[in-house]
Amino acid sequence: MEFSLAELNAVSKSYANTPVIKGVDFSVRAGEIHALLGGNGAGKSTLMKILAGLVPASGGQVRIGGQPLSPATPAQAQAMGLYLVPQEAHIFPNQSVLENVCVGLPKSAAEYRTRITDLIAQLGVSLSVDVKAATLEIADRQIVEILRGLVRDAKVLILDEPTSALTPVEVDTLFTRMRGLRNSGHGLVFISHKLHELRAVSDRITVLRDGYVVHSADMADSADADILSAMSPGVTTLSARAGDKQGHADKAAVLTLQNMSGEGFVDISFDVKQGEVLGLTGVVGAGRTELAETLVGLRPRAAGNVTLDSVSFRAKSPFEAIKKGVVHLSEDRQQYGLFLEAPLFWNTSSLVYDRLPFFLRTRYERKRFDTYRTALGIKCESPDQHVGSLSGGNQQKVLLSKCLAAEPKVLILDEPTRGVDVGARNDIYSIIEQLAENGTSVILISSDFDEVVRLSDRIVVMAGGHLAGELPSGASTDEIAQLAFEAEETAHA
Repeated sequence: MEFSLAELNAVSKSYANTPVIKGVDFSVRAGEIHALLGGNGAGKSTLMKILAGLVPASGGQVRIGGQPLSPATPAQAQAMGLYLVPQEAHIFPNQSVLENVCVGLPKSAAEYRTRITDLIAQLGVSLSVDVKAATLEIADRQIVEILRGLVRDAKVLILDEPTSALTPVEVDTLFTRMRGLRNSGHGLVFISHKLHELRAVSDRITVLRDGYVVHSADMADSADADILSAMSPGVTTLSARAGDKQGHADKAAVLTLQNMSGEGFVDISFDVKQGEVLGLTGVVGAGRTELAETLVGLRPRAAGNVTLDSVSFRAKSPFEAIKKGVVHLSEDRQQYGLFLEAPLFWNTSSLVYDRLPFFLRTRYERKRFDTYRTALGIKCESPDQHVGSLSGGNQQKVLLSKCLAAEPKVLILDEPTRGVDVGARNDIYSIIEQLAENGTSVILISSDFDEVVRLSDRIVVMAGGHLAGELPSGASTDEIAQLAFEAEETAHA
């Protein structure tokens, strides 16, 4: 009989008499990677928070190492050998990487330096233990969270969307480390919306929908169509962009960059046509986000010219960029995109607050939110609910509604489907397609090469802060990878 390192038996959870977890059985065995999949709001994160002692169960039993989790606290769960790596990295920005990893450990940070340095080498990432956490990109913040679990010798490691901001090389390295942990007898829970990643590394899979287990089996016995249908009935594949993706060559350029340089990138030139989806891709750290933030005035421009509708464009702030028709969706929704303690209707209207009539403002805000709530399928209890209380995928939809409300000429989407399930991803793909059909120019920044190929009319690849090349619609992911990684190696040679 296989030994369960952690298990949930008939676990339920309700908030204000509303059930969100409904009699769920779930286990993590020694020497396995157990995939946990489900749509946004299905209950995945809540279930794992119960297992990690972060929230109490309303009913059922929680056991770690065969013993009841009592008291049901994070400290007790960690003491019993379980660690939860959260979806959104929690860091202390003014402390070093070493200090962040060692928070809560019994010895001084200096005593863990060698071990943490060794773990970083095993993960195959380039990360100094002495840099301030405030300077880290999202990918490196995620690594800090993973290191926290590894340094604590957790026998059960819960990874909640650990690959959402990692490069393909970093993902492969992480998977190698995960397999090593599995082979040494650890049990891992791997939560992801990317089915191909789950299939690449997982032994078993459990699918949640509306708080119930709707599929649980060995991964080898689970067909993709069955898994997707279990998540979202009626969905058996990710939709591809419909229509002609190459009909923009004769259209006027809406936004043109000429030899643009700034923090993290040098001498970038390309244009975006009317109604075109321009894929801007490369590995994390290539300079894509820095370029986008410079365009909308979040960072200073060092050199180069930009025109919008053939008129010189230079935004001193995001507000000025929005006024001129260029809107930016940040890759970090919690830190830069949303007002987490503000109501949903206010978030949706926050970029156009100055355009609303004063005496009818709240009425317009609610009406606007209801429109996007329906169009994007935002799951919430009411427009007055704080956005911070929503699941990650629903937060992303609110962020998208906020950008769409500004009616942009050019919409810059930085990792728009990060942490979003297959159903919501299809919704967002449809919105992007509709925007392009209606004449909006879209710059799609994504580390997901499949996503870029699926949606883009043209593809611009960056590496090491430089322009690595441009590819037409229909280019393969291998062609993108070859440009991105070969140029990256050259840039750092």
